[in-house]
Amino acid sequence: MRGPRRAALAFIFVTVVLDMLALGMIVPVLPMLVQNFEGGNTARAAEIYGVFGTVWAMMQFLASPILGSLSDRFGRRAVILISCFGLGADYIVMAVAPTVGWLLIGRVLSGVCAATFATATAYIADTTPLDKRAGSYGMMSAAFGLGFVLGPAIGGWLGAIGPRLPFWVAAAFSLANAMYGLFVLPESLPPERRSRQFVWHTANPIGSIGMLRANAELFGLAAVSFLMNIAHEALPTVFVLYAAYRFQWSMRTMGTALAGIGVCSAVVGAVLVQPLVERLGERRVMAIGLLFGVAGFALYGLAATSIWFALAIPLTGMWGLAGPPMQSLTTRCVGESEQGQLQGALGSLRGIAFMIGPILFTTVFAAFLDRGAFHNWNLPGAPFVLGSVLLAASAFVAWRVTADSQV
Repeated sequence: MRGPRRAALAFIFVTVVLDMLALGMIVPVLPMLVQNFEGGNTARAAEIYGVFGTVWAMMQFLASPILGSLSDRFGRRAVILISCFGLGADYIVMAVAPTVGWLLIGRVLSGVCAATFATATAYIADTTPLDKRAGSYGMMSAAFGLGFVLGPAIGGWLGAIGPRLPFWVAAAFSLANAMYGLFVLPESLPPERRSRQFVWHTANPIGSIGMLRANAELFGLAAVSFLMNIAHEALPTVFVLYAAYRFQWSMRTMGTALAGIGVCSAVVGAVLVQPLVERLGERRVMAIGLLFGVAGFALYGLAATSIWFALAIPLTGMWGLAGPPMQSLTTRCVGESEQGQLQGALGSLRGIAFMIGPILFTTVFAAFLDRGAFHNWNLPGAPFVLGSVLLAASAFVAWRVTADSQV
């Protein structure tokens, strides 16, 4: 790999790490900050925080295809750098926010700027050969895992010093990354490969998702991505509640378990994806990863003891084999000038999944508890069993729609 391209891909990796790190750092302190604004009213703070999550996902749904299409028309570099600067400004707004309303504005800006993930994914498609693309997406997956592990831990430590400090540090990370990118990030999409114009009817969320019907394989892989993202929401939504209810785990134990999931995902993405793809092909590695996810989620939901539950963590980490080759396969389905639009459409689907998942899994969890409609089933792990079913369905679809694939 040439020096400039290596530096550019390293910047994309660092961008994803810092984005996830910054997002993770505010997780431990944002609910408490909302609660302080509401005079200590926990119930009211929970309602507002739920609105924050929905708004953030809605902005992902709306902004991902717009940013992706803009990057197809004007290039990736400007969109990525503007988003990095935007995230830095957003965290400053949240750091000085005098009211809940200002925090909500911050979440809106964060959702818009964090949608740059679509453009970063398109950047990799621009600069990576087809046979190495899954490995590059595996590194991006590793970046997510790394940020998932470090972000909440750093945020909790900084929050103990001051509830606004994590926002200032997140802003510093984002702005420093943007300044670094000004010097090392070259444009990946030359003018002759760009879209001729920005067209709103394909850049809006509905129109962009419509492009996924371009062929049966792309439509099926988009369905796989959608089901995977819904299933993933079981982890941040009910993992802590379930572990405390079922096994009486302490906060420290749950934090260690979540960190273990992040570490496993990071190792799988950084170390295993590319060698396995070279040996087995993208289609088989995707299917293997999905089957690991099926097994891991089923064990989460059915585990009778803490030990069995803990054994599901590395299985779930191996699920990380599925995403990078699936992402690589989707990039083969469209032309060079449509990669941003493609990733934007997939980003919109992620936004929808992020809105559906929390409501779905918390409702299922409540239905199987003591006073729920299905409490006689004695299955508090039902949300994870449902996640396993969703992943099984995605594995079936993935294998069918890629039947003609030669990779």
